[in-house]
Amino acid sequence: MGMSDYYRALREKIGNQLIFMPSVAGIIRNEQGHILFGRKHRESQWGLIAGSIELGELPADAMIREAKEETGLDVIPERILGVYGGEGRRYTYGNGHQVEYLTIVFACRVISGELDTENEEMVELAYFPEDQLPPTAVKYPKEIFIESGRERAHFEMNRRFR
Repeated sequence: MGMSDYYRALREKIGNQLIFMPSVAGIIRNEQGHILFGRKHRESQWGLIAGSIELGELPADAMIREAKEETGLDVIPERILGVYGGEGRRYTYGNGHQVEYLTIVFACRVISGELDTENEEMVELAYFPEDQLPPTAVKYPKEIFIESGRERAHFEMNRRFR
């Protein structure tokens, strides 16, 4: 789909300046437990299936929409694996647009569909085992890639409380 009308209008007003962008990302596994990554057109590094949350959109719905647009798969977000933000989540696109993501990472289950490797968003889609993950444009903590039975979402915190 590319940039939404909302972000396009915002960029027309502020240019390449840093903006805060709420987003979602999905850990989508195949039957072998390998994780799906995609590589967008004009980008050399891989990324999780991810995208921005549109105005008025629920985060889980954004994850479902992004998965369909980027992969052709119908997914159901089953739980939140982590929530990440801060300076470490800043990224500059090839066109100069700067963003700082606040990302909700979901564990997703595929319910139907087949990988569409020829779509507008991705030039390549591939599954990788946990111990052979590709280099990614946006960095995520290793905890979200480890399949475990933990009940709590992972997050980062700089402040220490006693």
